[in-house]
Formats: sequence, structure tokens, C-alpha cells
Amino acid sequence: MERIARLEHLARAGYVARAIVYFMLGYLTLATAQTEGTTTVLDDIHNLPAGTVVLVATGIGLIGYGIFRAYGAILDIEGNGTDFEGIGKRIGHIASGIAHLILAYLAIRLAFGHSSAASGNGGNQAASTVMSFTGGQIVLGLVGIGFALAAFDQAVRAVTAKFMSLLEARTPHWAEIVGRIGFAARAVVFAVLAWKIIGAAWKRHADQIGFQAALEALRDISWLYYSVAAGLLVFGIFSLVMARYRAIRDHHVIDRLLR
Repeated sequence: MERIARLEHLARAGYVARAIVYFMLGYLTLATAQTEGTTTVLDDIHNLPAGTVVLVATGIGLIGYGIFRAYGAILDIEGNGTDFEGIGKRIGHIASGIAHLILAYLAIRLAFGHSSAASGNGGNQAASTVMSFTGGQIVLGLVGIGFALAAFDQAVRAVTAKFMSLLEARTPHWAEIVGRIGFAARAVVFAVLAWKIIGAAWKRHADQIGFQAALEALRDISWLYYSVAAGLLVFGIFSLVMARYRAIRDHHVIDRLLR
């Protein structure tokens, strides 16, 4: 089961990288009162002492996480199955993997002296490009629906704590509370992002689309804005819990892959 062992190493490195991104995102938003996004935070990491080294390490970790999410979905290490719901979840995991690989590319590109990872308003440009194609409005609408479903999934995880089934039995009890808070924060951001993408598809105009814009949209509700920012910081802490206690080579996975 060498492939599972390799997948485990990629996953643990990836969770650490994800922890850095979310912790910095939440911390800087709270500390500076300036909304951060998953790309702008790369610039902040780069500006830290030894930031280039940290950014390269983060990029490599994100590559590992991206491969883990995509390849793990193909292997179905979470046992989602091949019914409609299972296939939908696995496609979502593959999409998550691709998104993290793109983020890894931006991190490594920035580390080696290229332009700011946050420059160019990439979310808006991507949406505008999609809408320029025939049927692009429909495609963008489907992406928005995908984020709405992701928001629902994150909310379900926050309420049910079903993520605990992915962790080893020796995981500290406080991990459940940390996970609930983190997933709840992500559910809010994904829901706002879904609303903005669907709105852009409806109006045929890409206006401020992206993780940063979704968080910024909450600023008028001060308590919610800072609560979500704190929740994203907490999600970074939970990612470290996943790096340490995520059960990847348990007997259920091995038995399923040996069939």
C-alpha cells in the first residue's frame, strides 16, 4: 500500500500549508481590519522574515494537498461511493484539489520574483472570461450553485461534526469545537461567494468575485465580519489538527482498496 503511504505524506504536508494560509488570513483580517483573501495572504507571507522560504514551503504543501484531494477522490478514500451524491462529493473534492494547485502555483510564482499573487483581480477576470464564451452565463451559474452546495456541506459539517469520523480515536476532544467553528465560518463565506457568482451570472457582469470580496461583503455587519474572520483563523488551527490526526491508512480504506 505504498500509494496510500505517499498519499498520507502529501495530505499531512498539505494540511499544514492550509493551516498557514487560513491562520494568516484570519489573523491579518482581525489585526489590521483589512479584508484578506486566499491570494492576498500570499503577499503577506512573502513579506515576513524568511518569507520566501515560508512561501515556497507553503506552495509545496499546497501541491501536496491538491494532489491528495484530487487523487484521494479518485481512489474514494472517504468511501463516498458511486451513487449520485457520492459522485457529486468526489467531484467537489477534485475541484478543491485543482483550486489548491492553482493557489500553490501562485505561491511559488510569487516566491521566485513574479508579480503579486493578488494582482489583476483574478476572480473577476476568470468570471468575465467564462461569460465571454457561448453558454458561459450558464456555466458561471452552475459554479455559483456548486459553491452554494459547498456552503451547505460546510454548514452540515459544523452542525453534525461528522468530520470527526475522519480523525483518529486519540484526537483531543476540543478538536470538535474548533472544527465546528471553522466549518461554520467557511459556510458563511461560501454562501456569500455563491450569491455573488450567481448574481454575476444573472447580471452578466463580474463585479468583485472571490474569497476576499465575499468576506468584505460582511463588513457592514460588524459582529458577523469579525466572527467569520476569527472562525477562519480557528479553521487554520483545525487544519493542524487534521495534519496530526487525520486517519488515512485505516483498515476501512485499505480493505476497500484491496477489493
